[in-house]
Amino acid sequence: MNDTTQLPPLPDRLSIDPKSPHHDAEVFKHPVGIRFNGKDRTDVEEYCMSEGWIKVAAGKVLDRKGRPMLIKLKGTVEAYYAV
Repeated sequence: MNDTTQLPPLPDRLSIDPKSPHHDAEVFKHPVGIRFNGKDRTDVEEYCMSEGWIKVAAGKVLDRKGRPMLIKLKGTVEAYYAV
């Protein structure tokens, strides 16, 4: 049987933070993978493919609102649905 479920297109910029304007709940109903500079990453908080960066947590450091501090890494970003 064919699975005809249509996946929503991956946006150019996506964040896992629900308070972010770049958060898309429809995309997160399916597992999303990020490949950064040719290696799969599992710790990405936000990405932008056109600008070529990802944001990841900087250790265990938290900001004053209790969210992890993020650092921006530049390179080649590819997003895909992990099946």
